[in-house]
Amino acid sequence: MSVIQPNETITIALSVKDRHASAAWYKDMFGFETLYHADDAGWSEIATNSPGVTIGFGEQDTPNPGNAVPVFGVSDFHEAKAKLSAAGVHFDGDVVEMEGMVRTETLYDPDGNALMIAEDLTKG
Repeated sequence: MSVIQPNETITIALSVKDRHASAAWYKDMFGFETLYHADDAGWSEIATNSPGVTIGFGEQDTPNPGNAVPVFGVSDFHEAKAKLSAAGVHFDGDVVEMEGMVRTETLYDPDGNALMIAEDLTKG
């Protein structure tokens, strides 16, 4: 039995210098459509051809390529975090919440790979 059951969404978070240019490149190269640009948050997302899988671009002055972070969607952030914490999972940093959009936090697998859990706040 698993500690939590993520929902059907996975976002692959990438560090980029220019979110708009990256979204355009992925559209030109792969036909992926932009879902939105959250300019105040420095974040953009594009749809892939795989249902439930998106790519998110976090804009950085100095991108850190090669460090893709899978972001697993959960229906109840607080419940998922409590269960993972009780199972000994290490979280790092603060909960990040973009009001009315998303709530996230970084956690690590046993090898130190960064992952995130995220609750979509736009659906309710």
